[in-house]
Amino acid sequence: MQPLYLLAGLVVLVTVIVDILWTTLWVDGGSGPLSGRLTTGVWRSLRVGFGDGSRALSIAGPLILTLTLAMWIALLWIGWTLLFAGGEEAIVSTHTGAPADWSGYVYYVAYTMFTNGNGDYTPTGSRWEIASSVTTATGMAFVTLGVSYILTVLGAVSEKRSFANSVTGLGDRSESFVRTGWTNEEFEGLELPIETLAEQLSLLADKHKAYPILHYYHSEQASRAAAVAVPIFDEATMLFRYGIPEQEQLNPTLVEAARSATESYLETLETAFISPADDAPPPPELDRLRAEGIPTVEDESFDDAVAELRDRRRKLRGVVHADAWEWPPANE
Repeated sequence: MQPLYLLAGLVVLVTVIVDILWTTLWVDGGSGPLSGRLTTGVWRSLRVGFGDGSRALSIAGPLILTLTLAMWIALLWIGWTLLFAGGEEAIVSTHTGAPADWSGYVYYVAYTMFTNGNGDYTPTGSRWEIASSVTTATGMAFVTLGVSYILTVLGAVSEKRSFANSVTGLGDRSESFVRTGWTNEEFEGLELPIETLAEQLSLLADKHKAYPILHYYHSEQASRAAAVAVPIFDEATMLFRYGIPEQEQLNPTLVEAARSATESYLETLETAFISPADDAPPPPELDRLRAEGIPTVEDESFDDAVAELRDRRRKLRGVVHADAWEWPPANE
């Protein structure tokens, strides 16, 4: 018997099983310790190796998802191999009766995990028979769980891009978003879109908290990037709340609900290891609204309100930078 191999196998198995369950089933836990580090490591490597403007960033999400599933399978495989290798003649060849060597252990665990069951090797006692059954169970259960996780993430990616399209379709800046609903006399037609977008963002916030990998699904087009759309949406609601005179504002309950949805989204950044930017971005320009005849508050009053939101806006800018975009856009 090799106690060191037994202990190493148990440590690897416990670690990977915790990581799988943490990542796929713990809704409030974000990524597991292994998955989270793999995610950020791959993303940072792609940004360093190819640059922020590269199309290579668009493969980050699929690559991370594939590597995560491969890591889980590989660690389960390694853990069980070490466990069987730590036993005293845990498995033997059915052809020669000789104890398995390392290649035999690797081969046996592989076909046991994936239920080939070709019978080239057999366990030598009841405890190893039970271990073999558990090997099959973990292979089937966790591979199935991993595939279900992938499908859930892909569905959330589609919702994320749909939200981004809806926001940027109303304006590629917060000022243009606000101008969309101005009828030369009052704001009209924006309440339903804002309510819908707030609901979508609240749902996305929950999914980003459960699956931080969503932050690393990079879109090549800014119009489909949620990291760009969320700041546009939040800055637009900030304008409605602090930049427009009270008598002209939208329903304040609706605006606060929309801003609360953004706050929920910002709470997911820590699980994805995304930090606030060093500085807040420049505030929206009220002159862009005044040029369209939209009434606004005085600049001083608006600037004071924006200054109080500095930490929130640093977080939003951190989201933009983490997804390799600029805010405000570089061409503005």
